[in-house]
Amino acid sequence: QVQVVESGGGMVQAGGSLRLSCTASGRTDSRYAMAWFRQAPGKEREFVATIGYTGRLTQYSDSVKGRFTISRDSAKNTVFLQMNSLKPEDTAVYYCAATPFGLVEAAASRYDYWGQGTQVTVSS
Repeated sequence: QVQVVESGGGMVQAGGSLRLSCTASGRTDSRYAMAWFRQAPGKEREFVATIGYTGRLTQYSDSVKGRFTISRDSAKNTVFLQMNSLKPEDTAVYYCAATPFGLVEAAASRYDYWGQGTQVTVSS
C-alpha cells in the first residue's frame, strides 16, 4: 500500500505565498504520477495541478495557472506546490494524490491514493 501525507498549509494574507509538500511512502517503486486537488466548504473537490512520474510534464487548472508551480523530487518521492499571489478564493483543504498510471492526470477518479489534506486559508 501507498501512504500519502501533505504538509505546509497555513494562513496568509492575499498576495502572499505558501509552499505545500507531499510525501508518498510504501510501495512507490512504480511510475506514479502525482497531483494536487482542493475542496472549499460547500464546494466539490477540484483539480489544481498534476505532474508525471518523470517530473517533466505538468498540467494546471486555469484558475491557478501562472500563480502555482508543481514540482517533484523523485528520489525522495516528494511533490511540492509553490503557491504565489494567493487569493481568498484559493482558501480550501488541499489534497495530494498518487496514481500508478504515471501520466499527468486531472481526473480525481483516476487516483488511487490520497493524503489527509492540509488547510490553506487566504484572508483579504
